[in-house]
Amino acid sequence: MDITSLLLLGLAALGIISSNSPITIAMVVLLLIRVLGLQQAFPWLEKYGLTAGVIILTIGVMTPLASGKISLQTVGQSFLNWKSLAAIGVGMLVAYLGGRGAALMGSQPTIVAGLLIGTVLGVALFKGVPVGPLIAAGILSLLIGRM
Repeated sequence: MDITSLLLLGLAALGIISSNSPITIAMVVLLLIRVLGLQQAFPWLEKYGLTAGVIILTIGVMTPLASGKISLQTVGQSFLNWKSLAAIGVGMLVAYLGGRGAALMGSQPTIVAGLLIGTVLGVALFKGVPVGPLIAAGILSLLIGRM
């Protein structure tokens, strides 16, 4: 087994140890692509994987609105409460950081492994939630002054 496959296996193990299903599943899928000789999928995944993931995430986030669980009235009321206004501001900040993070990850792919390992360790050691590589990259872009 080559070093890249061992790295993917190690990251999958970290995902299992930290109960981080998305990372575990992602690493196993990538490992299977390598083992099954489907490497022609990698350029497509590199080019469109992040966009496809953001689309799926957006669908998941917007489903309560589409299903009617969140009404238009509720959306309108969110502009009348200071906590909801703060939530809107934080949401805007996180979207901004995610955009910076996506740009940084695209321009400096060497940091992706560090962000992934940091996210997995944060989940494992601090009982965190694995929401963070894009946001972590956004914060990192602010710290290192790059986009």
